[in-house]
Amino acid sequence: MIAPVLKKNDKQARLLILTVSFVVFAAVALLSRFKLELNLGFDVHLFALANAVINSVVTILLIWAFVAVKNKKYELHKKIMLAAMGLSILFLVSYIAHHLLAGETKYGGTGVMRTVYYFILATHIPLAAIILPFILFTAYRALIGEFPNHRRSAKYTWPLWLYVSITGVLVYLFISPYYQ
Repeated sequence: MIAPVLKKNDKQARLLILTVSFVVFAAVALLSRFKLELNLGFDVHLFALANAVINSVVTILLIWAFVAVKNKKYELHKKIMLAAMGLSILFLVSYIAHHLLAGETKYGGTGVMRTVYYFILATHIPLAAIILPFILFTAYRALIGEFPNHRRSAKYTWPLWLYVSITGVLVYLFISPYYQ
């Protein structure tokens, strides 16, 4: 195993993780109701493309980190997971920027594809909304060296995070033809 990076302080960590999670959730929920009319000199849907690329990279990193930990390459696993978390922060900033600048886009597909899109969207949105504190608590357990607790949390957090990152790309692929 690897040495802990943080000193254990569950009370402070819980408060910080829950506060950050609430602020992020509130920011996404509240800011999605507004649209800024700014001319940035480029198509603001480039943010959505950036989001899809970031989600694709996060997906690859999550799979790579899984392989690394299964091969007992714990230091590599840690670095990859921290990179995935860093990219997820970048994703969040880009996601908020896109929704503030582009507003909502209605899906224009029909038939089976419409059903598939809304099924993916209906599972993606709630999981994306609740995954952050689980990611942060799982990372915290690793960073304080509580690896059995980290592994128990990761059994649930990792596949949900992977699902959210994959479905984020799928949502982009479905909705991007309808950007105006």
